[in-house]
Amino acid sequence: QVQLSESGGGLAQAGGSLRLTCTASGSGFILSNYVVAWLRQAQGKEREFVAGISASGLSADYGDVAKGRFTISRDNARNTVFLEMNNLKSEDTAVYYCMAGQPRSFVRRSDYEYWGQGTQVTVSS
Repeated sequence: QVQLSESGGGLAQAGGSLRLTCTASGSGFILSNYVVAWLRQAQGKEREFVAGISASGLSADYGDVAKGRFTISRDNARNTVFLEMNNLKSEDTAVYYCMAGQPRSFVRRSDYEYWGQGTQVTVSS
């Protein structure tokens, strides 16, 4: 059974940084074969696209909420994807989810096959 797990969330101050990690487990599952993306959902709001990275790591895309502040990267040797978040704002407070799949585009949520349970990020101002 394939499982994605997010970690690295927690409490941060406005202007601070956090690094989220998405790891994959499951017999024979190779994360490097998949596009990985991060979504977030704030309380009472819909999920929104944060960032996505190609299987090779050579291309990435960012939602407006992330541009200029967040960086997505991956270490395929470790079956891991990272989301470096800098200059955090209170509006970044949300549950962050990673997902993996072979979507037609980074933002096509329905094309992702595997989802993590999410990690809470709370930014205090």
